Amino acid sequence: MCKLYILHSKSLDKFYIGHTCEEIKERIRKHLSDHKGFTAKSKDWMLVYSEDFGSKSEAYAREREIKNWKSKNKVKRLIEKTG
Repeated sequence: MCKLYILHSKSLDKFYIGHTCEEIKERIRKHLSDHKGFTAKSKDWMLVYSEDFGSKSEAYAREREIKNWKSKNKVKRLIEKTG
């Protein structure tokens, strides 16, 4: 089982969109650890949305689809629909 996930940082007011086939708690722990990369800019990332997929390629395709929106408001509407 793989997941598409969206994290939000309140301090940055930014979303991070990714996918993983590992346990989501472990993936978030890695985002919150000391590392280089986009999510290293903040330590308050929270999971705000996820979708399950049967394969890595499906989860990655959905990640690319959402990233191609290039719209913070569209991402917010997606999250709100699951509210």
